[in-house]
Amino acid sequence: MTVDVRTRRYGDLRALSRDELLDRLLPDAIGVHGGLAARGLAYQGLPSLGLEVDGRAVTLEAAGGRMVIRRGTTSAGVVAALPADALSDLVQDNQSTMGLAMTSRVKITTGNINDWVGWEPVLRALLDGRKVHEAGDVTFVDLDGRELDLAQTFAADDDPDVVSHFLRQAGFLHLRGVFTPAEMAELGSDVDEWIAKASPDDGESWWATDEHGHEQAVRVLFFYDKSAALRSLVDDPRFTWIGDLTGDGHRFSGGAEGLVKPLRIVRGLSDLPWHKDCGQGGHSYECSGLTCGISVTGADRTSGALGVIPGSHRANTMAAGRDPRLDLRPLVLETCTGDVTVHCSDTLHRAFPPVDRPRKVVYSGFRLPPLPGDAGRAEGPGTRAARGALSDAQSRIEAADNEADPERYRAGHGR
Repeated sequence: MTVDVRTRRYGDLRALSRDELLDRLLPDAIGVHGGLAARGLAYQGLPSLGLEVDGRAVTLEAAGGRMVIRRGTTSAGVVAALPADALSDLVQDNQSTMGLAMTSRVKITTGNINDWVGWEPVLRALLDGRKVHEAGDVTFVDLDGRELDLAQTFAADDDPDVVSHFLRQAGFLHLRGVFTPAEMAELGSDVDEWIAKASPDDGESWWATDEHGHEQAVRVLFFYDKSAALRSLVDDPRFTWIGDLTGDGHRFSGGAEGLVKPLRIVRGLSDLPWHKDCGQGGHSYECSGLTCGISVTGADRTSGALGVIPGSHRANTMAAGRDPRLDLRPLVLETCTGDVTVHCSDTLHRAFPPVDRPRKVVYSGFRLPPLPGDAGRAEGPGTRAARGALSDAQSRIEAADNEADPERYRAGHGR
């Protein structure tokens, strides 16, 4: 089982016009995957979706066991207003429903953002042919065909076939004792130094607010460029072997971010709710990469341990938030200093808020090589700036929602 599930190339991305989207692309997708999408819509129990696009309006809904597209939005339970370029990115999976909200490219005018985001797996069924996850679709077996023990942890000298199989099945790993406490102390000093240097408008850090109204830096972006200690660790065979585990040709991503998890944060991107790393879009271009969390300090249930949902990388489910219908059960990965966690970029995970003591962690990882004939995602100042701008993403999501809906999103209260 490979973790390379890509179906698109960046080189094929293009700007689609409003009429091309509404008159050709969506009807054609309905012709191919209309039944699959309608099944997913019924399973999710979602209202019909209205789209207001540069002066035209249509509704996607189920009728007779198939998805249909109708003029107008009078029958829509949730309505999203967005420009054609945003819809173009959405249908091509360059951005997701949540990604558009986080970048101020959509406005919900009827219903609320929960249903808009809930439509993401249905749209992927319609446009990509990915079945919406249903209870029982994902099972776990070990190399001998027995039920997989999801509570396993591993060391570097364990059988690589066993470790690799677990990662492909479960979508995550907990690797014990990869680095020494002394190495973590040096890395932690670098995190502290750059957190202290951060300023709210530097474009290279994320900020959050605690219950006393104190704003503080919680994440240093582009940390690989800043920390010599980190550059040494990720070039060490104790780390690099992770990229070879699945046999998909993963290569070091070239980036990293240094995080602190303070106590009593009430607003900001510190203790992130359930999400996939592809939750802003790009699953069909990038997944699955391997995200590695280096435990600078240990993390348990009182200090903000990482939560994962095993098998969610194999499920077309909500990528921003945890669908209440999801039958897969979460786990908490309690780590010691120097441990490394690994999760696939399409595995649901979250940061639990620390309640007893703060913690530090550095995230880096591995990405898949470009598909044949593709150059991959272009990196440059624009991408870095967009990453920095996400510090204020909660306010953008709040502004994208329908103010008149009682279930609207409120920044600081999660999804």
